[in-house]
Amino acid sequence: MSKKVAVLLAPGFEEAEAVMVIDILHRMKIGVKMLSCQDMLELRSYHNIRMFADALLERSMDELFDAVVIPGGLQGTLSLAANPLVTEFIRRHDDAGKLICPICSAAARVLGGNKLLKGRRYVCSGDLWKDVTDGVYVDQNVVEDGNLISGKGLGVAFDFAGTIACRLTRDVEDTNFQIEHIYYDHWRVPA
Repeated sequence: MSKKVAVLLAPGFEEAEAVMVIDILHRMKIGVKMLSCQDMLELRSYHNIRMFADALLERSMDELFDAVVIPGGLQGTLSLAANPLVTEFIRRHDDAGKLICPICSAAARVLGGNKLLKGRRYVCSGDLWKDVTDGVYVDQNVVEDGNLISGKGLGVAFDFAGTIACRLTRDVEDTNFQIEHIYYDHWRVPA
């Protein structure tokens, strides 16, 4: 059975963080469902690029995924943090032990802003960690703590995606092959 990942999108999401992660997950034959956290499938990204989600979050609330990916982007993460369906969706997946995977500002704004870090170690962009009271900030590119995998920002999106893919598939050889295949020379699955 193939693993399934939900990618939560709201207007203003950081499109490169979303697309780079989706690309690596597809290469690893992991199913991806882009969920719009608004009332329509069409979204405008951080750089005003028009994109379309696969489904609405409100219609996917009963579905359980193996991981939830939360891209950054100022407007996107503020919208996600303020959406009670997003909080409920993440909480339900976290309680089920599924991977929760924020990148950039998402760890601080979406998880930290809703007390969903639960004392776990995480990383986020900039100095947003200063306003977070329920997690432990670690200044690393990618931080894993239990079922939480967080990434610092766009510059480490491939590291972040590779970490998620390897955790889901447990296939170190294929993960490293896919990373080598795209000529990304800065990361491999740690030995």
